[in-house]
Amino acid sequence: MLNQGWRPGLAVLAAFGVMSLAALPGPASAAVQREGGEFAGSATADDIRDNQQWVLGMLNAEAAWSVTQGGGVTVAVIDSGVNPYVSDLAGSVVTGPDYTGVTTSPASKDWGIHGTWMASLIAGHGHDGGLSGVIGVAPEARILSVRVIPDRQDPHYGKYEREAEAVIQQSLANGIDYAVTHGARVISMSIGYSAPSGTVREALQKAYDRGVVVIASAGNSGGPGDSDRGGEAPESFPANYPGVIGVGAVDSSGVVAGFSSDNLSVQVAAPGVSVPAQGRDGQYWWVSGTSPACALVAGVAALIKSRYPGLAPDLVASALTSTTTDRPAGGYDSQVGFGIVDAAAALARAGELAGARTTEASLKATARYDGVSAPPPVRPRGAGQLVLFALFALTSLALSAAAGTLLVVLRRSSRRADL
Repeated sequence: MLNQGWRPGLAVLAAFGVMSLAALPGPASAAVQREGGEFAGSATADDIRDNQQWVLGMLNAEAAWSVTQGGGVTVAVIDSGVNPYVSDLAGSVVTGPDYTGVTTSPASKDWGIHGTWMASLIAGHGHDGGLSGVIGVAPEARILSVRVIPDRQDPHYGKYEREAEAVIQQSLANGIDYAVTHGARVISMSIGYSAPSGTVREALQKAYDRGVVVIASAGNSGGPGDSDRGGEAPESFPANYPGVIGVGAVDSSGVVAGFSSDNLSVQVAAPGVSVPAQGRDGQYWWVSGTSPACALVAGVAALIKSRYPGLAPDLVASALTSTTTDRPAGGYDSQVGFGIVDAAAALARAGELAGARTTEASLKATARYDGVSAPPPVRPRGAGQLVLFALFALTSLALSAAAGTLLVVLRRSSRRADL
């Protein structure tokens, strides 16, 4: 999530005023300041690989690629929209509905800024045969773009801000429902709201029940010293809902970013300071915030679901949290959660968990035949049962003999009557 101020009533922490954006260095590229302290600029695609090596290295992503690169998995990017035509995402994006209620054209330069950055971090595949541009954590995954919030630069953002809280939350719930019913196995939400919603929580429960892994940014409210509450940073939803994996941000040294929210929604951390990404304009950017951290972890989740598609969301979360690097003292803290995600280790752990679950299911299946419960086992008869069985047999023989005698008598009587 990239910082964005508070709005009256419902605080929309999402989109997209940027905590820190700068142009990647490149020939004749001038940094141009935009609203909210953003900086835009251009660089050559060849510069990107060197600039993003620390990100992929910190996540140990390249080691995981020997197992899977995310093929067969759709990641829903519930955000401000994704430009499907940029070079590093071409052919990998399916465009879903727009639930924002505003009429900005996807052709506008102010449409899909934030969402395109996030999608490139998840599933960027580079260009020129993959030799240039951004490589995402799951480069063979597909992106389903669902637009639920406009970028702050959007000319209709003011109209969106004036919408009622219930309308905005319903838009998010609609986006989640659409993603689930259209094949997403992972949902990435680099957005946040200050207030919870029963409607959104219900949509997330449906996603969980369908086996969909949900990742969200923890927020950019900083630590306790940055909060007027004098304690943890304000809660950010959807990261704070049960079953959602909340992500904090660290820099290239593994130190927690000063803006990263310090609260109990943080379960893991990932790079979130000056992360190279491709924008909707095809240019390359450094993006900072818990937004890119969320997108990168969503890419790791996509690798897991690609290799182990039936693995339940709670087990994916377990694989991510139990294999982290730079674990804090005591195993957990509210800044980096359980530590920094390790893609290769998480993938290996997911395999162990999938094997354990398969073994458990196999043991249960041995007590069933073709879906029908097995008959109760035959137990050896005791002495008392044998006596009862013998008495039953003798009684049956006696009754049979008596019946035979009676039949003979009746037949003889019948013959007498006929004479």
